[in-house]
Amino acid sequence: MAFFHSIPSQKAQTLPESTNLKTHSTPIANGEATAAELSATSASAVPLSTANVATTLAPADRLWSTSRDEAVRLRMEGSGKASETPMTIHQMFLQTVDSYGDTPALVSKKEGQWETLTWRQYYEQCRAAAKSFLKLGLERYHGVGILGFNSPEWFISDIGCILAGGLATGIYTTNSPEACQYVAANCEANILVVENQKQLDKILQVKDQLPHLKAIVQYKGELQQKAPFLYTWAEFMKLGEDVPNEQLDAMINSLRANECCTLIYTSGTTGNPKGVMLSHDNLTWTAHTAASLVDYTFASEAVISYLPLSHVAAQMFDMWIAMTFAATIYFAEPDALKGSLATTMREVRPTYFLGVPRVWEKIQEKMRAIGAKASPMRKRVADWAKSIGLHSRDPLQELRKNMSAKVRAALGLDRCKICFTGAAPITKETLDYFMSLNMPLMELYGMSESSGPHTVSVNSSYQMSSCGKVMPGCKTKLENPDKEGNGEICFWGRNVFMGYLNMPDKTTEALDQDGWLHSGDLGRNDQQEFLYITGRIKELIITAGGENIPPVPIEDALKAEVPIISNSMLLGDKLKFLSMLLTLKCVVDDNGDPTDELSPEALDFCQQHGVTATKVSEIIANKEPAIYNAIQEGVERVNAKATSNAQKVQKWVVVERDFSVGGGELGPTMKLRRPIVVKMYQEKINEMYGVATDKQ
Repeated sequence: MAFFHSIPSQKAQTLPESTNLKTHSTPIANGEATAAELSATSASAVPLSTANVATTLAPADRLWSTSRDEAVRLRMEGSGKASETPMTIHQMFLQTVDSYGDTPALVSKKEGQWETLTWRQYYEQCRAAAKSFLKLGLERYHGVGILGFNSPEWFISDIGCILAGGLATGIYTTNSPEACQYVAANCEANILVVENQKQLDKILQVKDQLPHLKAIVQYKGELQQKAPFLYTWAEFMKLGEDVPNEQLDAMINSLRANECCTLIYTSGTTGNPKGVMLSHDNLTWTAHTAASLVDYTFASEAVISYLPLSHVAAQMFDMWIAMTFAATIYFAEPDALKGSLATTMREVRPTYFLGVPRVWEKIQEKMRAIGAKASPMRKRVADWAKSIGLHSRDPLQELRKNMSAKVRAALGLDRCKICFTGAAPITKETLDYFMSLNMPLMELYGMSESSGPHTVSVNSSYQMSSCGKVMPGCKTKLENPDKEGNGEICFWGRNVFMGYLNMPDKTTEALDQDGWLHSGDLGRNDQQEFLYITGRIKELIITAGGENIPPVPIEDALKAEVPIISNSMLLGDKLKFLSMLLTLKCVVDDNGDPTDELSPEALDFCQQHGVTATKVSEIIANKEPAIYNAIQEGVERVNAKATSNAQKVQKWVVVERDFSVGGGELGPTMKLRRPIVVKMYQEKINEMYGVATDKQ
């Protein structure tokens, strides 16, 4: 598969001395195709061949930059994956259109009916959007902020912005107006694309604090007010019709693989979000390399887009990896994470599926709730079949296979080749549960700063609780390992970002002098080079006695012991002992916010303990003895396995409301935002420690 084009001899960056250009195809002298070669004159024409499009790199001598318009030196090597010729987003897109232009690309629901754009139509719409951005005055290296749920318009805005020379910038839909303003101002956004009135209202509140803003485009519904700077999607797409192809092609020809094209903003749990600058090469090389690890058939795979596209995991998986093998991307409904995802999964039957841990936990909870309602006989058979699924390879395998096939079909995962999990830590209990259904979850590990994946688990290379092996062409080192081999995980590869926009200090904190990216995560490798994450440096609790304690294993252990607990958070940093904040499993409303109603699984737990309560508040108000005793016994069982007294949990408190994205305790990918939770519950925390200090 010839994914990559040649490196031209002139104007190319200085490659490392070890690079042997003979590993590439013959260079084409500067290789700039003329506008006529690239595109016919009609607005919708697509070039018929990419053969004349060569890759030119902008001159660069440093591996990182914090300026929007400065190129970087790529981490290229003389052979192997890291030697492959760089390409722009446009070149990668064009290859897919060339070979698979008439196959379905984007499929979304309009009034209950699926509507399809082919790869060619998708490309043409991206060109039309690019022309409209140019018409609206998008300046080179300025942002286009996109604020809304996943949709064809989101993808088209993102790629249209890149083709027009801008920086595509996703903004979380859960952001406050102030947080939207920060991102839009930081990327100097000329245009903002919003989904609906709700998101538009946020921008209108802060519009006066956005000096670079020229226009706002709303892609769903009619505008409820008229203003010269406001456009519907249909108006926007028509705007650039009179922009000549030559003008757009000249811009596309000036794009360089080692320059920035996308900004991913970190969720900013401490301080302002940082704009992670990703180059064309970061995206195209990472997408091709990740795709090379899975078993795919061109133009035959199906994925569902539902996780926030402002997060690197969803963007890499849904937009760029899917593009490399011309997959069909189906868009979920905006209320996907509130319940409708299950319906979409059954309709689409994806061949690859990426879930964050909370999605897998929700599926697990739902299936357990269904199991709890099953007849005692069916329940015994199911439990038995699951237990042999985990422990056996005997003649009963056939029964287990049949059961797991039925479960997979009911979930819409019967065609799924790989179920991935990533973006946050997942519990061993959840991994075990899906393994028992013959559905191993493949863990991915990486960060925004590594363009998404760095280590990957696949069916042929998998160890339970490991997040896989490093991608080809990348390297991992463990800095300052302890006696067990746990050290800080550092990354090297063409997936490593350019730098943080306008933040030199933060960039040199993340990248050391040699260009290694420091993750802040602790990990160890086993003898087969599988990576295991063992903690996070910033999350490490350092007690008043100086003991370092990773919180996640203790939190997960308690959740596994006491099934009524939804979230747990360990406390004890600079304090005399460990304590915990706990939440109970509850029903969520249509907005995905926690209610006071106990979930079916929690009700089941209550019934087993002779408790009739149906609400979280009832259990807390009465400090329901049977439930509180069960939690305490669970804590004692976890403490019994602690390696030292300092690692034992001395106190805990159940809080009234489960953690959620809307409540601010969880980030967009359901990751616990520890500093925010501490602030929210400072009084309760003081009480736990205050009472203790009074006694001492």
